[in-house]
Amino acid sequence: MTQNARELPPAQDRRTTDSHGHDCIDPLGVAIVTVSTSRGDIVETAPSDSGGDAIASILVDAGHVVTARQIVPDDYVRIKTTVSECLDREDVDVVITTGGTGVTVDDVTPDAVGDLFDRELPGFGEAFRWLSWEEVRTRVVSTRATAGIGRDVPVFVLPGSENAVRLATAEIIVNEAPHLAGLATRHLAGETNE
Repeated sequence: MTQNARELPPAQDRRTTDSHGHDCIDPLGVAIVTVSTSRGDIVETAPSDSGGDAIASILVDAGHVVTARQIVPDDYVRIKTTVSECLDREDVDVVITTGGTGVTVDDVTPDAVGDLFDRELPGFGEAFRWLSWEEVRTRVVSTRATAGIGRDVPVFVLPGSENAVRLATAEIIVNEAPHLAGLATRHLAGETNE
């Protein structure tokens, strides 16, 4: 389901380079998947999806387009299937999930999404936990926030906390996702140099 009326041109028409000459896709088409047992049977985004709303707001303010948004329950198969479907969409350059990254038995988002990764991006989790230190101190050890590249699409797996989502999106994702999307798809554009 589309959240913005703005249509995205094909990725090859949005391919550019930043001020350092690095490959970028800008603006990005973004899919947001909220994982929540209490809201998982809702088909459309609910007003109570504060994490998903925060992600969307930050990315739209940065000029990107939310092209898909869904809420799914804390269920391994539903999460993996939903993210997999997002990875196959032509209008999705980046997927961001929120929720289900803790240590309880039903926190399966990193496991379900991680199975879709072709390459992991361990620096994302490291940077997120480092940035989170001031707010949560040693509780950073309980988050399994992660990221990777699946089918040439960057995927970020965030906690469900609105503060955590805002931090990760504003401080890391908005800055790095266009470049990651450009690098992950560079081989599709026939480029071989960095």
